[in-house]
Amino acid sequence: MTSKKKEIILQVTVNNQELWEEMLGFKGLIVVDVYQGWCGPCRTVVNLFRKIRNELGDDLLHFAVAEVDSIDALENYRGKCEPTFLFYAGGEFVAVVRGANAPLLQKTILDQLEAERKVLEQGAERVVIKDEALSKEGEDATIIQEE
Repeated sequence: MTSKKKEIILQVTVNNQELWEEMLGFKGLIVVDVYQGWCGPCRTVVNLFRKIRNELGDDLLHFAVAEVDSIDALENYRGKCEPTFLFYAGGEFVAVVRGANAPLLQKTILDQLEAERKVLEQGAERVVIKDEALSKEGEDATIIQEE
């Protein structure tokens, strides 16, 4: 009897509001590469994501790509051509990295994954942020602490 090796999917593709809401329900940290349909997701970070996934092998770390044109929750990111990576934990927005800065992305992933582990294992507070790109008023990014 032959055994089938389970293929590990590196990134989940999110292309509608329903899948977006489902993805936000994942346990752990979700790193989302948001992109415009006309320019596609950032290809330069795929190897970095693969390296981090292989090194950590962590079930709490998820990667996704999401086309902003087809997801209502991301409408304020439409018209932007800069690579943007959104970080969600527990369905809450916890960090953002703009630009394909591999060292910053890696540091943010590791820092946010550690913070989420503390939330899940030790009951620590999750620090939630507000991104000015998501705010219709264009407010500066502010840190909001959950009570």
